[in-house]
Amino acid sequence: MSFNSLYTFLRDLQNNNNKEWMNAHHETYHQNRDFLIAWLEEMNLKLAEIDKNYFNTPGKNAINRINNNLMFHPNKPIYKDHFGAGLDQVSKQGDFYLQFGVFETFIGGGYWHPSSKVLRSIREAIDYDGEELKHILSKKSFKEMFGSLVKDDPLKTAPKGFSQEHRHIDLLRRKSFAVVRPFTLEEVMEDEFEAKVIATYREMLPFRRYLNKAVTV
Repeated sequence: MSFNSLYTFLRDLQNNNNKEWMNAHHETYHQNRDFLIAWLEEMNLKLAEIDKNYFNTPGKNAINRINNNLMFHPNKPIYKDHFGAGLDQVSKQGDFYLQFGVFETFIGGGYWHPSSKVLRSIREAIDYDGEELKHILSKKSFKEMFGSLVKDDPLKTAPKGFSQEHRHIDLLRRKSFAVVRPFTLEEVMEDEFEAKVIATYREMLPFRRYLNKAVTV
């Protein structure tokens, strides 16, 4: 198995998104899933070597279900168009997310539309030392890799408890704090892909640690 076979399987699945087809290709699904679990396991060990605070996340724990949750999203297809996984996965914190999909392949981190409680904690951290977050976001290497924070629909006014004149009002009005680095299928197939994943983890780490500290302290 390889990433090439994984993407081939995903494309076939999207053209046949039903239980009958999946049952007939059960073995192929598990072969590709097992390949990705093994790859994640290797990456888990490599990331632990470069980050003393890394939270061990074995491949089987990292990988997400391929089934969509139809209870909450009944209009979605039965199966997702991607394999997703989270490394450095501490409960109730923002993990290091990897998605390998037919339409989108990327690495992301942070908090996308978090709960009001989590969002309040992040805003309080920004109120206390938002300069640190702005320093992280303005770093040249960070901007070259991720650009800016993922676009969201910010509040039109200051959130409750904060002044419209706050020095960090641009951040306080946000509803999400996340970054994404997209990859092409060609990049995933290259020998240098693992090195790019590690480099992405390193660059994102201060950003993720800032947010996770805000949520847990």
